Amino acid sequence: MSETSITGDPRRPADAPPAPAEPAPAESAPAQSVTEDGGGTEGVDGGVGLTALLVAAARAIETHRHDSLAQDAYAEHFVRAAGVCADWPVRSQQVPDGDANPLWGRFARYFGLRTRVLDDFLLRSAGTGVRQVVLLGAGLDTRAFRLDLPADCAVFEIDRAGVLAFKHRVLTELSAAPKVKRVPVAVDLRADWVTALTSAGFDPDAPSVWLAEGLLFYLPGPTETYLIDTVDRLTTRGSALAFEAKLEKDLLVYRDSPIYTATREQIGIDLLGLFDRGPRPDSAGGLAARGWSTSMHTPFDFTRVHGRGPLPEPNDALEGNRWVFAHKP
Repeated sequence: MSETSITGDPRRPADAPPAPAEPAPAESAPAQSVTEDGGGTEGVDGGVGLTALLVAAARAIETHRHDSLAQDAYAEHFVRAAGVCADWPVRSQQVPDGDANPLWGRFARYFGLRTRVLDDFLLRSAGTGVRQVVLLGAGLDTRAFRLDLPADCAVFEIDRAGVLAFKHRVLTELSAAPKVKRVPVAVDLRADWVTALTSAGFDPDAPSVWLAEGLLFYLPGPTETYLIDTVDRLTTRGSALAFEAKLEKDLLVYRDSPIYTATREQIGIDLLGLFDRGPRPDSAGGLAARGWSTSMHTPFDFTRVHGRGPLPEPNDALEGNRWVFAHKP
């Protein structure tokens, strides 16, 4: 479910983002050269990196829906550029059983809903004057290219070099230009990513908005705690953070759920084999203890807001998923 290879207010889930400023195209400004091949488990062709392609395929399917929640014109190009998934669907019409398919129907719709909700969160933060966006485990995220962010925004994309190299190659072949300043930061989150980020121009003394989309449940609990603590240390008043968590005590209870079964059998990704199954920290509680205002929602809350998306069902792999939104007053 990750975007990565590792390495107004969400309390009022509004449908419409604020009116954006007119964006100005900007050249990509890599923090370091990103030229190596994106193959292998360090890129997108295996391991957790492969889930970035799963999410891209889901965004492509969402883009072509008549009732689309989010638009990403680049997503299908990532899928087609990677040999490992060249035959995956990028439109619901390419799925024989359509929305009845647990993977390319319900699960893909989940990713489309998540994309929309986090898009709105980011745009609302920008509407309050935040001009720094940090994507932790950015993967194949294209928000710098597709969202109408204020022209003076900078989007810092942190991920391993192999992932960013694959992304760079595909976007270059499309002659894609970001709408705002985009700063790829090629570093593994297990390394000194703080130095890499600040060296790339991130200013801890200015407000920022952070996304950890589909990331934390792949990390050991202490690594998650360190990451959240570091975000707190690198942020000032007016900053915001959104992340996804899983609250299940025993993930294996859902091993035979339709979503996990379909993902294993149809595309060979065993998500439960990739998730860290150790104890999870209470990251939302930790932020609240530091003075952040936090809110936690189920995905189904936003399904009801938008009138489309997944709803609860028996033996549901999404039952424990929570989306957490935090603001630093």
